[in-house]
Amino acid sequence: MTDLRPPHTSLLDKHIGMDFLPLYTATVRVSGGVARHARASGVARSDDGALQVQLRMPEPLGGPGGGTNPEQLFAAGYAACFHGALSLLATRANIAIPDAEVAASVTFGRDPVDGLFTLTAEIRIRLPGLERSTAEELVRHTERICPYAKMTRAGIDCVVLLDD
Repeated sequence: MTDLRPPHTSLLDKHIGMDFLPLYTATVRVSGGVARHARASGVARSDDGALQVQLRMPEPLGGPGGGTNPEQLFAAGYAACFHGALSLLATRANIAIPDAEVAASVTFGRDPVDGLFTLTAEIRIRLPGLERSTAEELVRHTERICPYAKMTRAGIDCVVLLDD
């Protein structure tokens, strides 16, 4: 069995430098499957083989369900990242949050700006047993350092390339 333990709080140490410092890159490839459309029948596979999921249109969008979808994957990543950042900050502050729970809801919908599509997200945090003012401060600081929260608030550097 793998020794599962949280990362060291040194991850919270600030980087000093002018350039982005990459720490880890995840690559997931998606193909279209039978319908030749990733949302309808795709497969998402990570390069390391740890992730392999069948993608299916959810029933509310006219699909059969029975698989995951991009919104669920994004919500899972967002919730996991926020929970991790929350836990690191709590550890550094010597605050016990053993029953902390983060729920991310990602909604796919129509964009009033261009009439096409957009996403909205909502993060709900439960910190049972923690004084409200302490919980609010911890969440506020987490929102400032969580990469997903930063991305949803300020955008993300993104390069789109066409391979040969």
